[in-house]
Amino acid sequence: MHYWKLAPLALATLVTGFASTNATADTPTLSQQEIQERSAASREVIKRFASTLQGELQAAMKSGGPTEAIRVCNERAPEIAADLSAETGMQIGRTSLKLRNPNNSPDRWERLTLQGFEAQRAAGTPAPDLPPRFTVELEDGEPAFRFMAAIPTGGVCLTCHGSSIDSDVQHALERLYPEDQATGFSEGDIRGAFTITQEM
Repeated sequence: MHYWKLAPLALATLVTGFASTNATADTPTLSQQEIQERSAASREVIKRFASTLQGELQAAMKSGGPTEAIRVCNERAPEIAADLSAETGMQIGRTSLKLRNPNNSPDRWERLTLQGFEAQRAAGTPAPDLPPRFTVELEDGEPAFRFMAAIPTGGVCLTCHGSSIDSDVQHALERLYPEDQATGFSEGDIRGAFTITQEM
């Protein structure tokens, strides 16, 4: 899955290429140094989340195969995200335009960002090279720094997210995710994105 192999932060692209969707006169602006610091902190939390989940999924694959990995992803991914959120004070999650877990539905900014990632990929940028995006928004009247990094679909991901899925895996998905939409991917597709919110 290689979630941690994220594209380098293309700061100039971010600064000029994406603005806040809920910006008002009260929304603070950030210096490039502040953007770099908050982006670096976001990337570090994403790396920790991805590497922890990746390690547990690899262990599950070895011990019980794909169906065990699905169970681990179902149970442990939210727990890992909650633990890191409590430790860092950031909200961390994953979202997608093709959801497996409806609890991960994108909000307006996340959906626009995911669509932007897809447009960049359609224009020729490989998914692993997509630069992260950020915005500053008011949430419940308080400013927040928001950051998203695309998740490329790796070859191993196709076991549970591809077009040809083993019947046992399919049954496990139907049991745990009756509303699953997250299949039919090919290697190199955008599986979704990590999403971070930092209070300011």
